[in-house]
Amino acid sequence: QVQLVESGGGLVQPGGSLRLSCAASGRIFNINVMSWYRQAPGKQRELVAAITSGGSTNYADSVKGRFTISRDNVKNTVYLQMNSLKPEDTGVYYCNAPIQTMPQTVVDSWGQGTQVTVSS
Repeated sequence: QVQLVESGGGLVQPGGSLRLSCAASGRIFNINVMSWYRQAPGKQRELVAAITSGGSTNYADSVKGRFTISRDNVKNTVYLQMNSLKPEDTGVYYCNAPIQTMPQTVVDSWGQGTQVTVSS
């Protein structure tokens, strides 16, 4: 069994910063891509950023230049540094990773979500 646990959300003023963390635990053989998604009230869940085990990254246009995704492959942890936050960044942020638990088995895993609220 594998698990993703997020932390680091909260309330911040516009222009402020937050850092989210997501740690994977359990029987882990390999994790290639780790991603952050978010879901605003009344909207669909959207991809925010993704990173491969080799360090290649991909960002939504709305967060380019403000957010940075990184990971520690030894700790199986992914981070999202969010700077210059805007009210439209408000939402529940979810960590996602297809976790290879055995050579032939992949479990698409999601964290429980962490609330980010950007408001004055």
